[in-house]
Amino acid sequence: PATAPHHYPGEVPPVVLVADDDAWILRMVATVLEKRGYAVITATDGEEALTKALANPPDLLISDVMMPKMDGWALVKALRARPEFATLPVIFLTALSSDEDRIRGFRLGADDYVPKPFRFEELDLRVAKTMRRTQAMAQEARETILGPSLKGDLAQIGLAALLTMVEMERKTGVLTLKNGGGSTAQILVRNGRVVHARLDDRPDPVDAECVYYLLAWSTGIFELVTCEVEGVDRVQTSTMNLLLEGARRLDESSQHDLSI
Repeated sequence: PATAPHHYPGEVPPVVLVADDDAWILRMVATVLEKRGYAVITATDGEEALTKALANPPDLLISDVMMPKMDGWALVKALRARPEFATLPVIFLTALSSDEDRIRGFRLGADDYVPKPFRFEELDLRVAKTMRRTQAMAQEARETILGPSLKGDLAQIGLAALLTMVEMERKTGVLTLKNGGGSTAQILVRNGRVVHARLDDRPDPVDAECVYYLLAWSTGIFELVTCEVEGVDRVQTSTMNLLLEGARRLDESSQHDLSI
């Protein structure tokens, strides 16, 4: 039997988003996973799945390929374009069985590929295996990139991924960034949430606007010093909302640059 996800009482269980236009498959997959202790969100097409993923980011996506409005390929491509979903594990369910389809799926970053029809016991095992591998990789990344002193290179781990990791581990302290040009900034986090952000060499931008500005820093170094952080929360929004708005602004900026 597959191993149920390990979480403690009161801890939020892993969230699995399942997208399939076949109502019976959707219901059966959700039933199997819920019995294993996962929190399951369902969607009947790619557009609905994308909307639900943005509203409640999943820990795993299980998606059919052939769906109305937006197919599985387009769904995963849209998610992968966002920094917060760059490493989201994906399992494709599909009746397409050619080598070309499999290659296309893996090129999009799929972790597994389950051909239809399938046994639900097999999917259960594939989900457990993918989740174990993902958790192991995340832990290895934390140890390799961050290390015990929480220092690292922005070229290896971007600010979006770093803030997501800080939120997951509910860190409290001061995150110092220094870009390739020598500019420095401070981000104060409390229990994983950003409460204040500022640049050291000029008064603006600050807080949320400062985070949006810093998300464009692709080179440099960072260090998180754990300490008590007092004062009011001047950002007043979640890390996910910060990253979503930051990604939207970066998209707008890049489109504007292309149109010039």
